[in-house]
Amino acid sequence: MGLLRQEVDPDEAGLDAKALDRLDQHVAHYVDEGRLPGFLVSVARGGRVAHLTVHGRRDIAAGLPVEPDTLWRIYSMTKPVTSVAALLLVEEGRLSLDDPVERHLPAFADPRVYVGGPAGDPATRPAAGPILIRHLMTHTAGLTFAFYHSHPVDALYRAAGLESSVPPGADLAETIDVYAGLPLQFDPGTEWNYSVASNVLGRVIEVVSGQPLDVFFAERIFRPLGMADAGFQVTGEQSDRLAELYGDREDAGIEPIRGLPLHGRPRFLSGSGGMVASALDVHRFTEMLRRRGELDGVRLLAPRTVDLMTRNHLPGNSDLRAFGSRPAHDEPGNDGVGFGLGVSVVVDPARTLAPSGLGTYGWSGVATTTFWVDPGRDLTVQFMTQLRPRRSLRLFPELKRLVHEALTD
Repeated sequence: MGLLRQEVDPDEAGLDAKALDRLDQHVAHYVDEGRLPGFLVSVARGGRVAHLTVHGRRDIAAGLPVEPDTLWRIYSMTKPVTSVAALLLVEEGRLSLDDPVERHLPAFADPRVYVGGPAGDPATRPAAGPILIRHLMTHTAGLTFAFYHSHPVDALYRAAGLESSVPPGADLAETIDVYAGLPLQFDPGTEWNYSVASNVLGRVIEVVSGQPLDVFFAERIFRPLGMADAGFQVTGEQSDRLAELYGDREDAGIEPIRGLPLHGRPRFLSGSGGMVASALDVHRFTEMLRRRGELDGVRLLAPRTVDLMTRNHLPGNSDLRAFGSRPAHDEPGNDGVGFGLGVSVVVDPARTLAPSGLGTYGWSGVATTTFWVDPGRDLTVQFMTQLRPRRSLRLFPELKRLVHEALTD
């Protein structure tokens, strides 16, 4: 176990201490109003942590405070880790971005696309082409989530027991077979739709590497990078540091809710959202990306591979709102933001909802966790809490604005 620590004064890193204090006070107000349980925020420049704040409780009922070593369910922030795992195999020549998924997962042979009719009796046609590995990594495969409620294929996912993306009691291989038996929303590569694709990619990693996903992550990513607490489960020794998960109530308060079953190795190893990690783990992962594949003398990926991962892969350099035109993605926050291989990428700063440098990349989790890397400003930021809200807090745009206001060069 290690602790994330402040390493340099803000002014030495080109940051305004008073502006960072305003950031802390702004987010602390959410805690004081009972809208967040507690939080951790860190801001680093040039790899040195210049601001680190913890505030509030990791467990309200027990009165336990947020600490630098608190463990967090990072949910969809698992996806960039899964992409890095796949890119390790690409660099070794064992996988290609242009491999048809069916080459590794035969159940995906001959995919079909929904063309009409009710969910109970859908009409389909053969897809115009195969699903490729790059489609999984860019969420352009035609897969979806059951919880969208915006398309008949979403309803088919719910009918297949995929409300939480996994049929009750199924493992990763069994779950992937269920996905493969359902029609796609669109031809692969023709639209962006955030989906279960990273779970499919996780299964590809298992098949190609010959290792369970958690073992591959531990041996190839966590241990080399010194991510000592990262994984798909918590041990008895770690359990006291795991933050409680909360949901919001209609009266704007919060209450504990059920989270990932992290005590004991899960049967379903989710490459989409199964990880737990500490702030130090997230910092070391984002620093590896900022340094283009290397950290503390350990090279995980070649610089050109990280460059490939963190550039926009949507056709015509389009953004998520233009290329993901379905109701689930027609949001102002998608203006000016494209998508790389497992991370969002700012393609037009003038159109983004919050101040962002060109090429800024990152991703967030459903429990209101996020990270981003701004290469132009040599900046990495993470924010950790444990709230699964039913409505938007607008917290992330506010956080980005406040960090932007703290930059002095």
